[in-house]
Amino acid sequence: MTHSRRTTDAEAADPGDSGGGGEQAEPARGRRRVLLLLAVAGCAYLIDLCSKLAVVEKLEYRDPVPVLGAWLELRVTRNSGAAFGMGGAMTILFTVIAVAVVVAIVRLARKLYSAPWAIALGLLLGGALGNLTDRLFRSPGGLQGAVVDFIAVRGFSVMNLADWAIVCGGVLIVFCSFRGWELDDTGRKADDATAGAAPS
Repeated sequence: MTHSRRTTDAEAADPGDSGGGGEQAEPARGRRRVLLLLAVAGCAYLIDLCSKLAVVEKLEYRDPVPVLGAWLELRVTRNSGAAFGMGGAMTILFTVIAVAVVVAIVRLARKLYSAPWAIALGLLLGGALGNLTDRLFRSPGGLQGAVVDFIAVRGFSVMNLADWAIVCGGVLIVFCSFRGWELDDTGRKADDATAGAAPS
C-alpha cells in the first residue's frame, strides 16, 4: 500500500513521464507561422504588381523620372534575363527556377514556427511570385515574358520591388542563420534558455 502511494505521488509530481511526451513537444514550439508568411508574401506580391502596372501605364516609353538626381531614377525597361540583365537567352530556365523556389518555400512552411524566418521566406515568396507573373503573362509569353524593371540605381542596375523583396529576404535568411535561429524556432528558444540560466 505504501509503495503504491509513493508511485502515485511520483506520477503526480512529474506528469511528463507518464506517456504522451510526444504530444507535449509540438505545442512547446508555439504556433506555426504560415499565416505570417502568407501575409508578408501577399503584401510583397501586391505592392510589386501594382507598382509595375502603374509604371507601365504612366512611364513606359517616356523620359526617366529623377528621384535622387541622376543617382536614382524611375526608368522602365523590359528584362528577359535575371537580375542585372544577365542570362537574357535563358528566360525559360529562370522561370523554372522561380517555380522551384515557390514549391520549396511551400514545403518548408509545414515546419515553420519562427517569425523572422516567416518574414524572410514571405519576402522571397512574394518576390518570386511577382517576377514569375511577368514571366507567365507578359509578352512574348510562353514562359518567356520579360520582367518589368523600373528602379534605376546609377552604376548598379535597374530592378523592381520584387527584386528588392528577394534581396531583403535573402539578407534576413543570412542573419537568421548567423544567429543560429531555426525554422522551428528551437535555436531561439535555446538562446533564451541560456540567457535565463546565466547569473545576473
